[in-house]
Amino acid sequence: MSTVLVITPTYNERDTLPGVVARIRAAVPAAHILVVDDNSPDGTGLIADRLASELDGVHVLHRERKQGLGAAYLAGFRWGLARGFDLLAEIDADGSHPPERLPALLNAAERADLVIGSRWVPGGRVVNWPRKRELLSRLANRYVRLMLRLPVADATGGFRVYRAAALEKILLGGVESRGYCFQVDLTLRAVRHGYAVAEVPITFVDRTSGTSKMSVGVLFEALRRVTVWAVVR
Repeated sequence: MSTVLVITPTYNERDTLPGVVARIRAAVPAAHILVVDDNSPDGTGLIADRLASELDGVHVLHRERKQGLGAAYLAGFRWGLARGFDLLAEIDADGSHPPERLPALLNAAERADLVIGSRWVPGGRVVNWPRKRELLSRLANRYVRLMLRLPVADATGGFRVYRAAALEKILLGGVESRGYCFQVDLTLRAVRHGYAVAEVPITFVDRTSGTSKMSVGVLFEALRRVTVWAVVR
């Protein structure tokens, strides 16, 4: 039976983290959970420590400062790979990714090296997103797919499962991306390594607590990098 590590980065997620951890444990009771906290000023790290002290299989990785989503995931990947987990999952701590879909992603990982919980395949959808943000995400993914020739509908999606052997190869040589384009970067690397990529439909629910780290400026900087990758890679 495959061992599973679910990695959830946090920055000021004190209101949502306990609920997300509970939902992950209910969906995949045998999975371990790693909270990677970027020194949240709201005390999220202390809440994560409390959860780890009370619940078997919950771990916390404290980082000295906020360095972005990509850096947090890379730290979590290194932690999980060093401990021999077979499958490593990504999930947001704000509740926007449905932990109840983890079993479907893990089942798909029996046949694929990277599985993406997708908003933009048939059956996928978003809830409570402003129309402008939904349009930006759809257009960004179409641009990524066209420029990088990726056979993926939701290359920016951050609800994922990687097979450890594939992830180790994907990370070889280092990954410099840290922000919004981090997920695109790893997707591109997976495809160019010849790994099988699958998408499973999910319902993405906009956060009800806290503030999104996404902005139009961040999005367009990511698309600029995608354009550069299309030219030089």
